[in-house]
Amino acid sequence: MKHAEQQADVIIVGAGLAGLVAAAELADRGKTVMIVDQEPEGFLGGQAFWSLGGLMLIDSPEQRRMGIRDSRELAYSDWMGSAGFDRDEDLWPRKWAESYINFAAGEMRPWLHDMGMRWFPIVGWAERGGSFASGHGNSVPRFHLTWGVGPCTQEPFERRVREHEKAGRIALKFRHRCSHLLMQNGACTGISGEVLAEDTSARGQKTNREVIGDFELRAASVVVASGGIGGNLELVRKAWPTDRLGAAPKHMIAGVPAHVDGRMVAITQQAGGHVINADRMWHYTEGVKNWDPIWPNHGIRILPGPSSMWFDATGKRFAPPAMPGFDSLGTLKAILATGYDYSWFITTQKIIKKEFALSGSEQNPDLASKSWKQVLKQRLLNKKATPNVEAFKEHGEDFVVADRLEDLIARMNALQGNSLLDAGKIRDEITARDAQIDNPFSKDAQMMAIHAARNYRGDRLMRTAKPHRILDPDNGPLIGVRLSIITRKTLGGLQTDLNGQLVDANGKTIPGLFAAGEVAGFGGGGYHGYNALEGTFLGGCIFSGRQVGRADSIA
Repeated sequence: MKHAEQQADVIIVGAGLAGLVAAAELADRGKTVMIVDQEPEGFLGGQAFWSLGGLMLIDSPEQRRMGIRDSRELAYSDWMGSAGFDRDEDLWPRKWAESYINFAAGEMRPWLHDMGMRWFPIVGWAERGGSFASGHGNSVPRFHLTWGVGPCTQEPFERRVREHEKAGRIALKFRHRCSHLLMQNGACTGISGEVLAEDTSARGQKTNREVIGDFELRAASVVVASGGIGGNLELVRKAWPTDRLGAAPKHMIAGVPAHVDGRMVAITQQAGGHVINADRMWHYTEGVKNWDPIWPNHGIRILPGPSSMWFDATGKRFAPPAMPGFDSLGTLKAILATGYDYSWFITTQKIIKKEFALSGSEQNPDLASKSWKQVLKQRLLNKKATPNVEAFKEHGEDFVVADRLEDLIARMNALQGNSLLDAGKIRDEITARDAQIDNPFSKDAQMMAIHAARNYRGDRLMRTAKPHRILDPDNGPLIGVRLSIITRKTLGGLQTDLNGQLVDANGKTIPGLFAAGEVAGFGGGGYHGYNALEGTFLGGCIFSGRQVGRADSIA
């Protein structure tokens, strides 16, 4: 059965954060908007709901209160050193990067603050780099954790959308899967696709794909805001940059739900959209299998402080800057260069108590509930790690615990089903590291990084353990963690101009067709370049959605 044709000024494909922002901004201008999404209504907000809610802000009040001196100029230097733009097609991504930096250093915080968004007062220091000042990494802490994490990052925009829905300016159509962009005389005039059967699955779970009908919708403009490819391992492997990183891992775990399937990328290409920088992607190296999964092959990323010792599959310690929290892409390359697709942390109870955080809103109920009492109890006053970290230590298949190093190594080998780890060699490495604890001087790069981290009072308070001997029983038990590659973000995507309007392979804009969020590489087809500074994924969804929503060229 064919559903009745409906009309709107703008159709948005995807009800994630970028789509919500674009819809709210368009409706504020009096435009009529229709949002379609293949998932049930309970999935509104997409990946943003599951996020930690981190935003990169520049020279914020939170930074200044923590004694951090930041500036637009320093952030620009960090971004460009990290991005490494080196292609002709980086024209629009570079422009988007410059615009985002100006936004993050200017209007972003007051605009979000006016909508009710607030941030945890201790600013996080992600992607520290670890090499040269001109290279990759954040020179200063810039990761602003939204108070209430992911759900409270999407809430202001969801609230605005719901208000417009009540007023009749926005219509939401769930279980509507777009399969075609309708083109007429080179312009996009609508979409068509299938109506899927209702599904009562909990948010994030894999839903059915039973087709019960079809639909066709017409509008003056269409915005593709359908997200990336991280839930589709086949597409991830197809786009994998083997020339830069080596062969794609045989084993990966999924850091995003199955509905992050990338299907709209090819559909948009068929309509004339041009994908650039498809080989640029952002996956993490500190993934562990979720012992209580929500989506298929569900992985959780450990967000580590700087103190755990990191060994490859054969028991060799990684060289800097492959240190916890410093250089994600560099460490990924180092892991794959070993010929294996996993690695190991060896750490202590004192370290995981202070330094292990877990990605995801559901893994941080104290922050999600905005309870200062729970934050203080679980993260500062508790002798153990947070309950969620302790649950992984107890139930997670990637964690092993022992009082003696030899017992730990034996259990790590048994877990992987091989004998690659040599307890004697690992003991020698850890003993040499422990000998550096006696004074604040060190030739060990990781120890120097730990001392530098503790110069920042935010890290000293919450994210970096006091240096101690790993092999001292008083600091135990010892903990080994098997780490897998975990998929996450698409850095490349559909090429757009600064209005979010698609730019085809000939450099011409496509009338009526726009893109926002991860499907557009968070702006322009990849505003991160090769490396992300963190807090720039949600920030990119918000900024690109806003740009589209305020564009004069739309509708």
